This record gives sequence, C-alpha cells and structure tokens, in this order.
Amino acid sequence: MSCPPGRGHRCDWESMDLDVLTDSAPTEVGSYFVANYPPFSAWSSEYVPAALKMLESPAENRWLGQVEHGPSQCESGPPSLGLYIHIPFCRKRCKFCYFRVYTDKNSRDVEEYVDALAREIALYADRVRFRDRQFEFVYFGGGTPSFLSNDQLKRLVERINKTWRWDAAREVTFECEPGTLKKSKIETIKSIGVTRISLGLEHFDDEVLELNGRAHKTAEIRRAFQWIREVGFAQVNVDLIAGMVGDTDDKWEKAVEKTLALEPDSLTVYQMELPHNTVFSQETRDAGGQSPVADWATKRRWANHAFEQFEAAGYVLSSGYTLVKPSPHAGFAYRDSLWHGADMIGTGVASFSHVGGVHYQNFDQWGDYVAAVGRGELPLARALPMTDRQRLIRELILQLKLGKIDAGYFRDKFAVEIRDEFADAWRSLDREACVEFAGDEIRLTRPALLRVDGLLPRFFEPQFRGVRYT
Repeated sequence: MSCPPGRGHRCDWESMDLDVLTDSAPTEVGSYFVANYPPFSAWSSEYVPAALKMLESPAENRWLGQVEHGPSQCESGPPSLGLYIHIPFCRKRCKFCYFRVYTDKNSRDVEEYVDALAREIALYADRVRFRDRQFEFVYFGGGTPSFLSNDQLKRLVERINKTWRWDAAREVTFECEPGTLKKSKIETIKSIGVTRISLGLEHFDDEVLELNGRAHKTAEIRRAFQWIREVGFAQVNVDLIAGMVGDTDDKWEKAVEKTLALEPDSLTVYQMELPHNTVFSQETRDAGGQSPVADWATKRRWANHAFEQFEAAGYVLSSGYTLVKPSPHAGFAYRDSLWHGADMIGTGVASFSHVGGVHYQNFDQWGDYVAAVGRGELPLARALPMTDRQRLIRELILQLKLGKIDAGYFRDKFAVEIRDEFADAWRSLDREACVEFAGDEIRLTRPALLRVDGLLPRFFEPQFRGVRYT
C-alpha cells in the first residue's frame, strides 16, 4: 500500500476526462491515478527483446545531462536498486480492487507460486545489469503478503537469500491485512528483515468495511496494531480510503480520530476511484452509471480533513497522499528512489519494472507466468524503452506528487530548464492558482495537491494525453 512500486496491476482501465475533477463531478467509472509514464497502453510485446538486451548491459550513470556545478553537486554511479515482490493472494477480493489477486488458490498453488517467485529472482541475480549491486529498498506488496504462513515466508526468503540478500537495504516494506495477523507472524515478518509495516485499515466502521468487501473488522485493526508495536518496527504506516461506499461525514471524522489515536509513523489517504475491472464499476454500469462512491469534491474535503487533523498533531505532509511523523525514519525510501529514477525489479505475476530507462511488465496470467519461469525464462510480456524526454517527464510528474519540485535537480540531471521546457503547463497552472514559484522551488497549492493526478497530463507528450491506460 502507500502507492506501491511494482504492484501487480492488470492495467486495463481507461482514463477519464481529468479536467472534470476541478468541480464537484461524480465518481464515474474510469481511473485518473497516474502511476507511471508513458501510459501502459504504449507498452508492447515487440519491445521485450529491447528489455532483455538492456538487462545484459552494464548499468549507466544515473545522470543524463551535463552537470553545471561540478562533481560535488552530482551523484556518480548507477541508480539505486529496488526489488518488488508481488504476493497475489487475498482472503476476499475488495469491491474496489483492480489488482491481480486470487482468492481461490489452495496450499499447493501457493507453494507453486512461491517457488516461481524465488526462481524468478534468481534469474535476475546473474544479469550484467545488476552485477555487484545491492538493494536499497525491498517491497512486499499484493494482494496480501501477510496471507502467507510463517513457514511459507521463511522458505521464500531463505531461497531468495541463496542468490541475493537485502541486508544493506535502507527500507524493507511489508503490506499487511489486519485479519491475517497473529503476533507470531509479525515476529516472523520482522525476522526476515522487514523495517516498515504498511497496515491496510481503510476505515474504522465495520459496516463500511463490509459494504466495500474488506475481510477484516475494526477489532482486528486494534489487536494487530498493538502486536506490531510490541514487536517493534522502525516505521508503521496505515492506510485510509476517502469515499468508501457507505461513508458519511460523521463516520469519516470518527475514522480519522481513531486512526490518529493509534499514533502511526505515517498515514496514507487514498481517494477512491473506479477502474474498469472492479466489482463496484460493474455494478455502476449495471445501474446505468449511477455511482455509489462519493463525488470528487467530497473525497477531497475528507482527505483534507485527515491532513488537517494529522498536521495539528505534528505530522508533516509528505505527498498528495501521505503524512509522516518527523523522526529519523520519516519518509519512504522506495517512493523517493523510484520517483528519482531508481532501477526497480518487479517480480511476480503482472508486476512491472523500471530498469535502465526501460519499462516492462510480467505476464498477467498465472499459467503464463509460472510456465515461463519454469522454462528458466524471465516472464516478460511487454515493454517500452523510453526516450530521454520521457524519462524527464516521468520524473517530473511523479515528483510533482510530492507537492514541490526543485528545478535545479532537473537542470543538473537532464540539462533542461523545466520552467522554459513546460512553460505552457506552468502558465495554465499559475492561472488556476495551482502553483507558487520561489527561485528553483515550484510548489503546488493545497487544493492542487488534493487533485494532483488530474493536473499531470498537462506535461505529457501530445500523443499520450487522454489515451487508454492499458
């Protein structure tokens, strides 16, 4: 959770008219969350050979442009490296879920998948691209990683450790669903090197949780959180979702209050949307387009209420979705690394990667994925080598989600003045009171940050504005 890196998206939804998010438009079927660039619709199987070729090439210096201020201002060497591990199992499928998950697999299936995961990671370890490189971050996402038993987790990590370790990683994150946790499992999670737990609360009202298909109840949240604190982790993140079906002003305010009482190290607030392949989306289509989800103005208001309550308690806004409690462990290594051009290997069914300026995604069907790994092949289904301009745009739009960007960073890395290069986009945002300029710092206003994904396509290349995100 918390905007995971290589999540097993099916990526088969269509973008909506993003400008409607400036008013109180209803939540219609379609996705506006920008997870990457260029959009997935540009990725193709014809580029898979280019991805494989890149993996057999040495890692290049992370800086593309001419550095103006001397070596002291520039990091040398390859980009930082991360690993995403997709665990696609869940007790139930949430009615708003659009990820590649399974709720009908038995223990034999789980063992087959865990075996394939370990084999896939081993296939990467000997690639020229990763020679002598260590992971800066690792992310267990899903699905529900905490669905795995203690023994399954231990065996998976033991097998991975035979070829690659993450002892030097700055951050190892593990997503958990409260109802899957026991204290012994939390202890196992800590024993495999996890430093950061991400707990999917979503809400504190049992009726809302049930209406939205969540498997857990509020009593399980409190019990799991207490165990997590007793075992001890450097950082605990919790998630809330603004706009869940059945929510009200009163229920949301109480959920925020109860979440704040837990004193998590960080909070992520998502605004619910309806990608095409969710249960709620199908129900909306069946109902003639009448959406059960709160409108965008309401969701933004609810998200802002959570931000204000946590800020009043000393938390600091970290992005358009997150707040952190100031501490030595504040922040998100995986997010900040990815949004600054890190290499990230995504493993598991449907997972996507970004390595050496090339996007690629694994097969999104169980059988195709397992069969490819069984043949000793990387299970790549589609890819896209990016141009330098696309790499620039990707980092620009992702870093804008932080609420502020540094023009000097892009000047040093890409030899581009972003104020000039994207002058039309900045002017339009300035006219709408969305941005503030202070030297090299460009900052989004709070109203703009609350709908940041709807603003980002202004920076896209013309051919990618309004395209399908498939």
